[in-house]
Amino acid sequence: MHRMKEFYLVSDRHIRYAMMKAFFDARMIEGSSVREHGVMMLSLVEKLKDLQADFNKEETYVDVILQSLPPSFDQCIMNYNMNWLEKNLHELINMLV
Repeated sequence: MHRMKEFYLVSDRHIRYAMMKAFFDARMIEGSSVREHGVMMLSLVEKLKDLQADFNKEETYVDVILQSLPPSFDQCIMNYNMNWLEKNLHELINMLV
């Protein structure tokens, strides 16, 4: 990240905006690997945290990751929300896999 900033002379604000856009726009393609999607989402979360774009609660990250899943995960998402499951990000990805 630091190399990109130096090479392109891009501000932290612009990089943070691009990472947040990638995070909020991410959508898993139906039939693709949930593990690969989860790893990508966790990577974006770590980059956002490095850029100090941290949300107040980890629940926000969980909500965005759940919203990024295709319709075939609707039952899983409903189960997660109705049973008040509390998982950290890594546990969530493992549960989805």
